Amino acid sequence: MEPSEKPPRELHWPKSTAHALLPDPRPAPILHTLISVDDHLVEPPGMFEGRLARRFQPLAPRVVETAEGHEVWEFDGKIFFQVGVNAVVGRSREDWLIEPTRFDEMRPGCFEIEARVHDMDLNGVWASVNFPSQITGFCGSVFSRCSDPELGLAVTRAWNDWFFDEWYSRHPDRIVAMGITFLGDAELGAQEIRRNAARGFTAVTLPEQPHRIGMPSIFSGWWDPILAACAETETVICLHVGSTGVVALPSDAPLVPLAATLFGQLSLTACAEWLWSGAPVRFPDIKIAMSEGGIGWVAMLHDRLENIVERSGYGSYFQGDLRPAEVLHRNFWFCTIDDPSTLVTLDTIGADHVMFETDYPHGDGTWPDSQAVFEQVFGSLPADVAAKIGYQNAAALFRHPLPPPESPHGVSLR
Repeated sequence: MEPSEKPPRELHWPKSTAHALLPDPRPAPILHTLISVDDHLVEPPGMFEGRLARRFQPLAPRVVETAEGHEVWEFDGKIFFQVGVNAVVGRSREDWLIEPTRFDEMRPGCFEIEARVHDMDLNGVWASVNFPSQITGFCGSVFSRCSDPELGLAVTRAWNDWFFDEWYSRHPDRIVAMGITFLGDAELGAQEIRRNAARGFTAVTLPEQPHRIGMPSIFSGWWDPILAACAETETVICLHVGSTGVVALPSDAPLVPLAATLFGQLSLTACAEWLWSGAPVRFPDIKIAMSEGGIGWVAMLHDRLENIVERSGYGSYFQGDLRPAEVLHRNFWFCTIDDPSTLVTLDTIGADHVMFETDYPHGDGTWPDSQAVFEQVFGSLPADVAAKIGYQNAAALFRHPLPPPESPHGVSLR
């Protein structure tokens, strides 16, 4: 574990349960400096305690136990489950169940920062972008759609305060500061982005297709105050796949595997919508990361955009002096766990805009083998290209510090 300016807290490893956690793996040999641009934290019980005004505190989200013994979040009269594949690291594959789970069945790195840094060290990951989990809707949408907007705003701010105080500030060199914002009022949302940016946040997670969850579409102009705040503060917009639901599926389809198979389609659609909304033209300085969407679709989108301009004449619908594909490559970044067969398209995508992710602690994540996966998939690329994907692009985009060369994580900097 890297030294911290503050003494590490005690790691609260779980007691014996019906779903026993596996022992710690051996620390991975560090072959590359890695920054993961897509991981998740699981909000711990008690994270909102003492963080809201007295009139709101009894209404804050809280963890309750169901009659079946499951621990779930309760907020605004609704129940929000933690599903099994949301936090499966450190458990045997037979326990990867699509059902509610308990916190003592999770590896503590899911919800305790000292344990998370420990797991990052085991995995050979220097720094990490951490998305919220179910109780926020991955992007704060749950709080923003609260029946009481004042309560929703208060809870949004409390989540960011907890993240800053308890998750980021103890290890600012290891955790990228990404927050949520209030999506019920664009001006208030912009204020929250500026409040966070003033204390070091460099990213915000927004809904990828807001119209799918009853919010104004990205074409409406409603989002402009939020986008302006992001451009002004250099706050990276992260559009996490599934943050507004999965693709529409037949009722008798196998939901989990089919929805996961189509993640790329979700990101392709969201990216095309944000591009054709004109937002990156009106705000040429905004930076948008397509989180957990893979890169297999990006070259296809590039080719299609060029076809539209050259053959169909639809390019006249696009605003500004640049071609749509030029804006795609200027304002968007793309995130990959592996996608090995699509590396031949790197020249089209642009190696400067591809970043690596481990997706800890989800079922499709690569912990504790991310070093080995990166070496297998990207290790044969030219060293300068592998370094861009492994850490350089992420460090530049999120303005995040690199490890000292003498650190075990500084292997690529020597």
